Amino acid sequence: MKFSSLKPYFSFSKTQRIGLLILFTLFIVLEAIYFLMNANQPEKIETDEKQWISLQSKVDSLNHHKTGFVPKIYPFNPNFITDFKGYKLGMSVDEIDRLLQFRKSNRFVNSTKEFQDVTKVSDSLLAEMAPYFKFPDWVKNKKSGHENNKFRSDFKKEKLQVIDINLATPEDLKRIYGIGDGLSERILKEKDKFGGFVSMEQMNDIWGLSPEVIEKLTTSFSVKSVPDVKKIHINDAPLKELMQFPYFRYSVAKAIVTYRSMNGKILNVEDLTKISGFPVDKVKIIALYLEF
Repeated sequence: MKFSSLKPYFSFSKTQRIGLLILFTLFIVLEAIYFLMNANQPEKIETDEKQWISLQSKVDSLNHHKTGFVPKIYPFNPNFITDFKGYKLGMSVDEIDRLLQFRKSNRFVNSTKEFQDVTKVSDSLLAEMAPYFKFPDWVKNKKSGHENNKFRSDFKKEKLQVIDINLATPEDLKRIYGIGDGLSERILKEKDKFGGFVSMEQMNDIWGLSPEVIEKLTTSFSVKSVPDVKKIHINDAPLKELMQFPYFRYSVAKAIVTYRSMNGKILNVEDLTKISGFPVDKVKIIALYLEF
């Protein structure tokens, strides 16, 4: 075969030669890019590994700190342990229920030993909890051992000591099972609105008090003497002043003013019952806040 016969296969036009040159150049560029990427890869991997190791060290440090973290416990009266509080302290459901059932009978634990006797908590858990127990001062002042031996008789004596509701403190009120911080504050605010309670029946008007709690309140508290409240001059007080009295809505206050203008002075409790819309069921209580 003559070389001249093969020549047509190896001869390229100008356009073809330019195309081959571009293709060759592109190949060289791609090879260079690939080489450079592979050359930098170990350094990048090494950098990523260092960052990961550094981050992992921080995570381990945080986990170690969290593991050693012990939440701060403040002194508390064990008689008022709630379900959530007991759970946080490590008590079982049965142990919490025993305490709550004991408190439902309006009884109190007054020592660490009594707490364990009632709840049946283990010695180890009691050892963790006991340093934070805070009993009332009157319990602390009792002679050691006397309280444990005569708990039931002491409780009966205490139960007979009825407190004046107008002198009660939040702590006094919270001794009633079912009354916590919220309800004790609400009772005292209600007292302040009137200037003092004149009847234990007024407990029925306080929102949130169940019939059972009201019954316990009336057993442990009473109005020993009518407080010196600022009385409303029922025959002279203007509409605005009458409306400020908790038992008088606008309609009742307006009816009082209307009655006075049509019938003259209101002389007694019986006259109050003649006023349209007057809360007759509370007339005896209301009368103690009025001056005729």
